[in-house]
Amino acid sequence: MSVDDKVLLSPREMPRYWYNLQADLQEPLPPVIHPVTLEPISPEDLAPIFPMGLIQQEVSKERWIEIPEEVLEIYSIWRPTPLVRARKLESYLQTPAQIYYKNESLSPPGSHKPNTAVAQAYYNKREGIKRLTTETGAGQWGSALAFACCLFGLKCTVYMVRV
Repeated sequence: MSVDDKVLLSPREMPRYWYNLQADLQEPLPPVIHPVTLEPISPEDLAPIFPMGLIQQEVSKERWIEIPEEVLEIYSIWRPTPLVRARKLESYLQTPAQIYYKNESLSPPGSHKPNTAVAQAYYNKREGIKRLTTETGAGQWGSALAFACCLFGLKCTVYMVRV
C-alpha cells in the first residue's frame, strides 16, 4: 500500500458538524407512524424513550448539526480515522472508479459504533439519565455503548442474544 492509498486528516481538519441527509432529499421521508394511534409520531411521543437532544436531531431538517465539544474531545481519542483505497476490489471489479473505505477499527471498541454510542450517552447524561440499557447481537454495539457509558459515568446493562 502506497502513501497515495490513504487519506489522513489532521486533528484540526476533523469535522465539527454531523451531516443531516434529510436536508438534501428531494422529497421528505414519509413520517414514522405511531404503532398505537397510527398517526405520525411526534417529538412528545419519543420523549419517554429518548433525550430531547437526540429527538431534535431526528426531526431536524438542518443540513449541519454541531457536534458538542465534549463529544469531539472523546472522538479525538481515535479520530480522525483514515480513508483507505481498496485497489484489490477495484481490480476485481475491473472498474476505473477509485474505491475507498473508512477504517473505523481504530476506535477502542474496534468498530464504527462508538461514533453514535458516544453521542447517545452524552445526550442521555446531559438530561440526567443514570443508566442505559440495550441489546446486542455479535457484541459490537453493546461494547460500544458500554464504552461510551463508562466515559460519561453512566451505568449500562447489555442484553446479548443467545445463539
